Amino acid sequence: MKLATYDDGGLKIGIVAGDTIIDSGFAGTMIEAIERWDELRGAFEAKLAAGGGKPLTAVKLCAPVQRPGKIWAIGLNYADHIAESNMGTPERQVWFTKALTSINGPSDPILIARGTMTTDYEVELVAVIGKRAKHVSAADAKDYVFGYCVGNDVTERMWQHASPQWSLGKSFDTHAPIGPWITTADELGDPHSLGVRCLVNGELRQNSNTANLVFDLWQQIEHLSVGMTLEPGDIIFTGTPGGVGAAMDPRQFLKAGDVVRCEIDQLGAIEASMAQEP
Repeated sequence: MKLATYDDGGLKIGIVAGDTIIDSGFAGTMIEAIERWDELRGAFEAKLAAGGGKPLTAVKLCAPVQRPGKIWAIGLNYADHIAESNMGTPERQVWFTKALTSINGPSDPILIARGTMTTDYEVELVAVIGKRAKHVSAADAKDYVFGYCVGNDVTERMWQHASPQWSLGKSFDTHAPIGPWITTADELGDPHSLGVRCLVNGELRQNSNTANLVFDLWQQIEHLSVGMTLEPGDIIFTGTPGGVGAAMDPRQFLKAGDVVRCEIDQLGAIEASMAQEP
């Protein structure tokens, strides 16, 4: 099932079926729906079976999770990105956080902050946690994922590398677009064989597959859940492949008017224009 948060005179939770969206009738948030999924699933399936709905083009798709409790992102997790970054393969997972205020809709403008010039793109598979997870083994980790969506770990490179802690350069407003919806884990199956692409103004910049992750998602959940309780609606950015603008020769950073499209097989695409912060 594909679940979206959309604006149709107010935020609603919808079920995506082809080119249409069906009002689920659920009055809560996406996090509340995830928390109550065992109870709600039958009603959602009945709505989907009944059909109807509106064209997707008639509504505005929003970030599927509006206010996740936590956003974690792993760095240096594809071999080609490690190579272009001139760094060695990490022996341990490298993690940073993104601010909750960086969440952005799948087609909302991405802002280039005033006074900055090195904004970059990073297409990533995003996992959405489905239930409380603490000290979860890699073997069991799949049972704690609610679903998946496409993400862009937008990064301000000068701010990222001005400190050994990357989080500030990763956390600018609008710099965590996700969507276009959540594809539930049972529909997708194994997330480790998905084509991942990023295009800038139609030019293919990143092109890889989640089979190339250094640390797979199950290992990521095992690692994170040692130190903290992952909760329903928490977001995990699973890493970006090679091809980022900072590694090109000459370097190619994003500018106002550029259109960035991030695609992942079976999950759809998010596409947004870059805009200068007012």
